[in-house]
Amino acid sequence: MIQSLASLEKLVIQLRQKKQEATKLRKKAEDQVKAFRATEKRSSSGLQSIDKKIESEKEESTDVSTVLTRKNSQLESIGRLIAAAEQRLGQEKEAIEQTEQEIEFAENPLEKQNAEARLRSLNDHVNELNEEIKSRQKTAKKISGDVTSFSDIQSKIVTKIQNQTKTKPSLREAKIESRKSAQKFLKELERRTKAEESVQKSLDNAYSKLKELLAKKKTAAKKKPAKKKTAAKKKPAKKKTAAKKKPAKKKTAAKKKPAK
Repeated sequence: MIQSLASLEKLVIQLRQKKQEATKLRKKAEDQVKAFRATEKRSSSGLQSIDKKIESEKEESTDVSTVLTRKNSQLESIGRLIAAAEQRLGQEKEAIEQTEQEIEFAENPLEKQNAEARLRSLNDHVNELNEEIKSRQKTAKKISGDVTSFSDIQSKIVTKIQNQTKTKPSLREAKIESRKSAQKFLKELERRTKAEESVQKSLDNAYSKLKELLAKKKTAAKKKPAKKKTAAKKKPAKKKTAAKKKPAKKKTAAKKKPAK
């Protein structure tokens, strides 16, 4: 019994150590699965975030393109108006030169007076055209600045979309690799969990046997003093019987002696 008890105690200690090691390996596999799943989640989240940003930036790019198209159309329209005004201005200046000659070579006062009136009207019209051209040029300059500004914005948006698109393959690859690794270590986790459960089962059985053996030993230890006590009580009883029997023999011998 002592040898079996020592053997079981040793086995329980060994199994506890194995259980600790199995738990350690199981937790390690569990942590690896969690780490790879977290990486996969981050990669997936990153891809979704990039897709949303790209979509948002594409919408912004479309809006900017619409504004640019409108601004360029305005700029072209103003350019045509300026060109038309400059053409009229040239015509008016030619008319002024001709009218000035008419004034110079007028044959009578009335002819001269009419030519001078025409000249005043032409000069007024030239001034109006000059003001119109200046105003339109100012507007064109402002719109041209807007076009430059929006073109820069458009260029930056396109660069952002290109840069974000470039990061997608690496994130996609990280997601795929993380998923594969997570699945691999998930199998490892299942194996480690089963190993831990197996060791735990063996430990439970060994511990149960050890408890049973200790209980038997305790019961046996209680019974042993009881036997000694019973033996101690029986021994004086034998002596007493012997003492009683001994005088009886002497008495018989005494009775037999006179008969000789």
